[in-house]
Amino acid sequence: MKCLVADTMHESLMPMLQEIGFEVDYEPSITRDLLREKLRDYEGLVIRSKTTVDADLLKNADKLMFVARAGAGIDKLDEEELKRRNIQMLNAPEGNRNAVGEQTLGMLLALMHNIVKADREVSNKVWDREGNRGMELCGRTVGIIGYGFMGMAFARKLTGLGCRVLAYDKYKSDFSDDYCEESSLDQLFSEAEIISLHIPLTEETKNYVNADFLNQFRNPVILLNTARGGILELNDLLEALENGKVLSAGLDVLENEKLQHLSPEQERVFEKLAGHPRIILTPHVAGWTFESYVRINEILSRKISRLLEEKP
Repeated sequence: MKCLVADTMHESLMPMLQEIGFEVDYEPSITRDLLREKLRDYEGLVIRSKTTVDADLLKNADKLMFVARAGAGIDKLDEEELKRRNIQMLNAPEGNRNAVGEQTLGMLLALMHNIVKADREVSNKVWDREGNRGMELCGRTVGIIGYGFMGMAFARKLTGLGCRVLAYDKYKSDFSDDYCEESSLDQLFSEAEIISLHIPLTEETKNYVNADFLNQFRNPVILLNTARGGILELNDLLEALENGKVLSAGLDVLENEKLQHLSPEQERVFEKLAGHPRIILTPHVAGWTFESYVRINEILSRKISRLLEEKP
């Protein structure tokens, strides 16, 4: 069997796939046109986030058994088309959940204690203690939207910090555990002081967090997004920062992350985000650690191995 790795991956993946029994071709810079043509020869395809897998790409993929996404998000995979072709879709949210949990907590603490703002000021010889007086996390109510691998990982990190954690998940029930209380969305609107997004980007969740959503919170909130940029309407976030509905925001993701290719409107919004004193921006690195880079490969290889055992 043959597997094509069509994106930059940690070197550990290739021997893992070979041990399962694959002949591996590693072509991280392959063009879409060539990938479409070559897929006729492969049983497996491994990608990261640059490749959209749709009917057009799969038109020659008559032998393909699986598409493995080295990460959590599957928003670039056409699930209906893969199902129609009986191609298994694999991803590895278990591999970077710990990294996402740590990054989300780090952004939250940085916002509450003005760490980034204070660093910039002191570096410019501004010694403003009162202007950087912080808020404590202990005693706060944290609301998590989406209680999958990432939401649970963040909840676990909050254990022992003295917070109350409420979690809302539209597609789950009876999931209260040692780390959170199951909550309705209305309860989050009423009680949460911090909101962290951990939902996938779908047609249903695109611009899910907008002005109408933010205006329903009784308390001013700190907003964290380490999920997908398209979930959050950035213009509405900026307005909510101005009117006090949002105190501050930590964004690891943006709707358009190709910062050299922004539309004029996206450029305008980005300039406001980048210059805002109560926003922290990071370049989609919440799940991107040295450890997760390898762990994702380990999890994917195990899932591929199990797939072959079930469907030889």
